[in-house]
Amino acid sequence: MTKLADLYRQAHKEAILALALAGLYFIWWYATAYGFAPDEQDTQLPTLVMGFPVWFFLSCVVGPVLFCGLCYLMVKMFYKDIPLDPTEEENNDEQ
Repeated sequence: MTKLADLYRQAHKEAILALALAGLYFIWWYATAYGFAPDEQDTQLPTLVMGFPVWFFLSCVVGPVLFCGLCYLMVKMFYKDIPLDPTEEENNDEQ
């Protein structure tokens, strides 16, 4: 039988992991969007990757694909299928 405290502990862990991944995605986007953007004084055309400027390609194409993959791995590795109503599980065990 699963204790209610264990369910809350697992839910808390999953929430922290989701927030951490969202924070990492924001850091990735910010660092690539502003880190690879050309200087305002630069008069040359920006370096292109598949027709996109490097900053845009990394932040808006690579980032979402990368973090969707990381989200999939996080769910497969760390998330558990737990009952949402533990009282239902307790009643089934008694019968």
